Amino acid sequence: MEQANPNISEFRPVIRQLDDAAINRIAAGEVVERPASAVKELIENAIDAGATRVAIEIADGGKTLIRVTDDGCGIAAADLPLALSRHATSKIDGSDLLNIHTFGFRGEALPSLGAVGRLTITSRVPGADAAQIQVAGGTMSAVKPAALRAGTVVELRDLFFATPARLKFMRTDRAETQAIADTVKRLAMAEPSVTFTLRDVSGGGEGRVTFRADRENGDLFNALHARLARVIGREFAENALQIDATREGIRLYGYAALPTYSRGAAVAQYLFVNGRPVRDKMLTGALRAAYFDFLSRDRHPAAALFIDCDPTLVDVNVHPAKSEVRFRDPGVARGLIVSALRHALAEAGHRASSTVANATLGAMRPEPSHSTPVRVYQMDRPSPAARQMAYQAPGFAELTRDYSGSVVEPVAESVSETPVEALPLGAARGQVHENYIIAQTADGMVIVDQHAAHERLVYEKLKAQMAANRVAAQALLIPEIVELSESDCARLLAVADDLSRFGLTLEPFGGGAVAVRETPAILGEVNARAMILDILDELSDQGESQMVQARIEAILSRVACHGSIRSGRRMRAEEMNALLREMEATPHSGQCNHGRPTYVELKLADIERLFGRS
Repeated sequence: MEQANPNISEFRPVIRQLDDAAINRIAAGEVVERPASAVKELIENAIDAGATRVAIEIADGGKTLIRVTDDGCGIAAADLPLALSRHATSKIDGSDLLNIHTFGFRGEALPSLGAVGRLTITSRVPGADAAQIQVAGGTMSAVKPAALRAGTVVELRDLFFATPARLKFMRTDRAETQAIADTVKRLAMAEPSVTFTLRDVSGGGEGRVTFRADRENGDLFNALHARLARVIGREFAENALQIDATREGIRLYGYAALPTYSRGAAVAQYLFVNGRPVRDKMLTGALRAAYFDFLSRDRHPAAALFIDCDPTLVDVNVHPAKSEVRFRDPGVARGLIVSALRHALAEAGHRASSTVANATLGAMRPEPSHSTPVRVYQMDRPSPAARQMAYQAPGFAELTRDYSGSVVEPVAESVSETPVEALPLGAARGQVHENYIIAQTADGMVIVDQHAAHERLVYEKLKAQMAANRVAAQALLIPEIVELSESDCARLLAVADDLSRFGLTLEPFGGGAVAVRETPAILGEVNARAMILDILDELSDQGESQMVQARIEAILSRVACHGSIRSGRRMRAEEMNALLREMEATPHSGQCNHGRPTYVELKLADIERLFGRS
């Protein structure tokens, strides 16, 4: 039985030229996916106009009202009709589509919005009167006088009223409002010198301010750090490392959080290229690769990273909403991100996130009682000498010998005569439950998980040895031939040199086949075909493969686990202090091989508050 082809008509198809209204509605479908897309386009226009203050007002998730007010340079009355024409822009002259220094350049946003909603633009340039123009469903009104002190006000009402089918695909008002807030916050991160205000005026009246970020002062990093603290949160700012690196004309700067400040999903990863927020698979893959050795698969790093480069080195015109970019040499950008982040993480040494201590203190605080008021005791703090004597009370060592390890005498001070307590992880004072080392610092105490800490130290040593001596490879008696498509074969052979560093040697075998000559000896017997297919899946999904390295390092991690100090072992004073000193000298020792903290630091002031001291 023959089935009719729905794409073939009995009549010969005729090519028609669509009218401008239809063209603009089609363009709006690409540029304006939802209210948040319209907000993004209007804010970027305001920033391109040199605005220092941008106020956004929305109602009903942006479906019934979006109003963006700025104090930028404005639009001349004679230019208002032209601003609503497709492909009319003041930002490029059309001679070079790669040398783009602004957010917008296509001239599509305003006519697209006017094609699907009721758009009103009121603007004033210095030295002239304000003017206003309106367009609804693609029908434009005449320019008329208006009242406005300076800048531009763009008001969009009844989004998608001209295309009712699109409204059926809108999410709830709450979800659309959240998407708008996320868009505003991303743009605010990239412009710390601009004041942003987001107000929800649903229901009428002045509404309520849902987000505000005042202009930040100071140099680049001070202003950016303050803005990120306001947008992402104070905890992120306190636990973020400053990033600043340059390679082959590309500069990377921003802040990346410590591995112990990780998230359960990739919700705190913000990437910008020349100030433009992007969601690029290559860049997120590079971020994940930089943290590859410090986080388990179910944890995700937090970072706000900015890439600045000559506009000719990156193509921002590959996506209708400009949310994706294409670098001329993506390997340079990826390598810069990976190396800069790993260098910063190594420089952080043993540092762990302060949120670990905050969680610990939160768990230790008693439940508040509504019947009994909290009493605060005014007590004098003991002097340093008194604190020292407290650890030398007679009989303490004998009393605790059967229950835990204890340290009565501090370890002999180093040649530099620096007090042991002044060192970052302090001086060991005892061991409890034969697993946790208690150390005293200059302004608090540290609790160390001896097994997790030593496991990380052993793991770092094994990795250093492997890097110095390369991964030992075992030659297969009979090379295994794996048949692939020609495209997969080419993709795999392109990374053959990288794979050979980890002991996996591949050679072309004609057509789409590859011959596996050697496999990593540490992995033992390997299903070569399954490994090759897994590598190809990673290459297809992420543009890179770390599977072989992951398997090797997983074995090193298991070796480190078995070769480290076990829980339940009593340690002598010199062993505990030696472990603390080695942690201070070893990069990444603040977290174990699975991304969990190896120690918790409690400040004396926090401990005193637990006991009601002021």
